[in-house]
Amino acid sequence: MSDTSTSAASDRDRGDWVQAQRGEGEAFGRIFDRHRDRVYRHVFRLVPVVADADDAVAITFMEAWRRRDQARLVDDSLLPWLLVTATRVAQNLTRGARRYRALLARLPADVHTFDHADSVDDGLASAALRELSLADRHVIALCVLEGLTDREAAVVLDLPVGTVKSRLSRAKRRLAARINPYAEPLARLDEATHDA
Repeated sequence: MSDTSTSAASDRDRGDWVQAQRGEGEAFGRIFDRHRDRVYRHVFRLVPVVADADDAVAITFMEAWRRRDQARLVDDSLLPWLLVTATRVAQNLTRGARRYRALLARLPADVHTFDHADSVDDGLASAALRELSLADRHVIALCVLEGLTDREAAVVLDLPVGTVKSRLSRAKRRLAARINPYAEPLARLDEATHDA
């Protein structure tokens, strides 16, 4: 998205958000239409089951409407606030799914019918991302997956920019270590060899 179109979207968010805060549903609907696809792509990577992505989007926008007096615009855009909220919603859905599976595991075994959804693998990177702490997932999701700048992420997470940069660096190392447990020792070995 170009700077001009980003600026135009921000201007529309600011105006529509002021109207939405006064309870105007059509203005909120325009914000929903503007950001729905981006929020969907974001939660799609984070939810345990693909079918939960639609629920996560609906819950995220319901929270935006419910908490419209508290939500913060970043550079006149609601998108960063929506992405952080969507990450929390996805975490709650993941936690709920885990509890549900644990409950099912305690029930007496029944004849199992094969479910094709059980054979879908969401990939090593997505699984590794879900294993990170919520703070790490926030910074990775905002800065790496969604392309926000360190400053934009700092505003929406209410943290200093330096904290975001250091968290991002640590989170990337943790994610890389989960994806490839040999990545960090190999990087250190490469640095030592290169310095010699």
